[in-house]
Amino acid sequence: MVRRLLRKPVRLVPLGFLVVILVGTGLLMLPWATSEQRYTSFETALFTSTSAVSVTGMTVTDTPNYWNGFGLVMITVLTQLGGFGILTGASLVILAVSRQLGLRNRLLVQAETAEFGLGDLRRLLLRIAATVFVTEALVAAVVGARLWLVYDYAPGRAIWAAVFHSIQAFNNGGFTLYSDGLVAFARDPWVTLPLCAGAIIGGLGFPALFEATREWRRPARWAVATKLTVWGSLVLIAVGFGYLLLAEWGNPYTIGTYDVPGKVLSTFGQIALSRTGGFDLINVDRLTEESYPMFVGLMFIGGGSASTAGGIKVSTFFLLGFAIWAELRGEPDTTVGHRRVASASQRQALTVALLSVALVTAGTVGLIALTAHVRFHAALFEVTSAFSTTGLTVGLTQQLPPSGQYVLIALMYIGRVGPLTLGSAIALNTRRRLYRYPEEQPIVG
Repeated sequence: MVRRLLRKPVRLVPLGFLVVILVGTGLLMLPWATSEQRYTSFETALFTSTSAVSVTGMTVTDTPNYWNGFGLVMITVLTQLGGFGILTGASLVILAVSRQLGLRNRLLVQAETAEFGLGDLRRLLLRIAATVFVTEALVAAVVGARLWLVYDYAPGRAIWAAVFHSIQAFNNGGFTLYSDGLVAFARDPWVTLPLCAGAIIGGLGFPALFEATREWRRPARWAVATKLTVWGSLVLIAVGFGYLLLAEWGNPYTIGTYDVPGKVLSTFGQIALSRTGGFDLINVDRLTEESYPMFVGLMFIGGGSASTAGGIKVSTFFLLGFAIWAELRGEPDTTVGHRRVASASQRQALTVALLSVALVTAGTVGLIALTAHVRFHAALFEVTSAFSTTGLTVGLTQQLPPSGQYVLIALMYIGRVGPLTLGSAIALNTRRRLYRYPEEQPIVG
């Protein structure tokens, strides 16, 4: 058994995350992790640990009041381990996949993943670690200085709050030290924009981030995956920003009472964080009804591949869009940026998307069945948020019975390790058949 796992190190990723979750659960159950010095129930500790390790940020408690300093530090450590573990796990997966494929496919992997191809593992992991900690330090420095100089925080409190939220932002977690989220800072660009920058950088994924920064003057030379991720992310942010600004412009419970700069800043910040992170800059539970489908869509798509974000990934979504467009135009091939996309990549994207839709559908039905008087849109929102490891909530999570919480726990775990494991399994199982069956075209539609 052990030898089999070592021969397939990709299989160790889900097991490793499960071990960290269980260890975190045990530590959070201890009485010195809570403000009232009492034991935490297994369900609450497991939910919190899973949410932290999966960098989701959903809670069943009032985080700043329920957990004391030790508990909050544990949540921070688990979030950092979860985010950095996914990055290193993704790196190892890509390296393992590239070495087990044939030469032709290995070269394709190297071309599509740039820095993540057949390079030096030690140099790769050091570069990832440097990017993580430098970004978190810069975000924390700006936010901490703002809290100290403008909000009159004591230096120690300002540093703690800044470090906590910078780690949550970069790893796309949603835990905060404030019961109302970050609504109080929604119109402060010195707090909102650094956190958004951290979340966007962490949510792009290092294959896209490294190549985009290295070839920033020549975007035409970017790999297809980088183009889909970078340009796709900008499109999603722009469309989501415009949609939410129009939908919530006059809503007095969200941004309706703000001035124009406040509306623009808080809307942009919420959209930048809604795709990947779980911070509340506006009251998500008081949105207009037409805003919820947009949030569900953005959360379901998520961020970039090999990133701290969840969802089906930006590249998957836009690759399917290009495939549909090519089919509607009667094109024989799907092309992106003068590159023909392999049919295997299109099938993999379709597989990930349809399996994700099935999981979200099953989770929504299960949550409604297990919980009385739950509205469909609320159940769909919470399930999508859990599966995409976003962490936004309309207030339903804390009202769920233990059975409903276990549904979300399973979705958070699957949403974090599932796409990584599934993608590697598909790639590792890629093989070339030496024969082909006769072709037939069944009626479609």
